[in-house]
Amino acid sequence: MDQRLQELAAYCDTEVMLAVVGGKWKLLILFYLFRGTYRFSELQRALPSEVTHRMLARQLRALESDGLVHRTVYPEVPPRVEYELTPVGRSLEPLIGQVESWGAWYREYLREMAAKAED
Repeated sequence: MDQRLQELAAYCDTEVMLAVVGGKWKLLILFYLFRGTYRFSELQRALPSEVTHRMLARQLRALESDGLVHRTVYPEVPPRVEYELTPVGRSLEPLIGQVESWGAWYREYLREMAAKAED
């Protein structure tokens, strides 16, 4: 973590946020984890089909490494693994809520622009 802290110290605050939650799928993974604890396969089914097993595993490892996601492995056969947000991960809920609201607004904006173009 010390090396990660040193890397992030050179960034501006926006770059820090993007370094932690940037990437194509991290925000969407966090969005689903706000709803509760997921097993790996449940999370994979919830995400778009283009999110491969490998990509999901990499994104979850990165989120875990950055302290946003907690991974629990249960000693069962077959092993059960669950993912949930940490308090640090949960702190992003208002931000992701704003991102979702902007997405809804922008979708409506595009519809209005398309309707105007048809006139």
